Amino acid sequence: MMSLQFPNASRNYDATRHCVCFWGHDATVEISFHLAEEALYRVGVDRDEASLLRAFDVNRDRIEAAASAAYARKRRTYYRLSGADA
Repeated sequence: MMSLQFPNASRNYDATRHCVCFWGHDATVEISFHLAEEALYRVGVDRDEASLLRAFDVNRDRIEAAASAAYARKRRTYYRLSGADA
């Protein structure tokens, strides 16, 4: 069994869902993650798209660790992460 990997550094802000979207992979299965923007507000960022994406990039290791922990608890193909997760 492979573990969750994050080989693609792409991410995008979804203004409709108020989150930053990113993806992981477990073997050939793509796992979608949506990090609620409120989780990024906790690190004191401005509330514009560029600031949110910059905060995501600066905290990527921590966010991916939280995503991996969520995935390890229950394997699904979609997760919405909140401030409690990240």
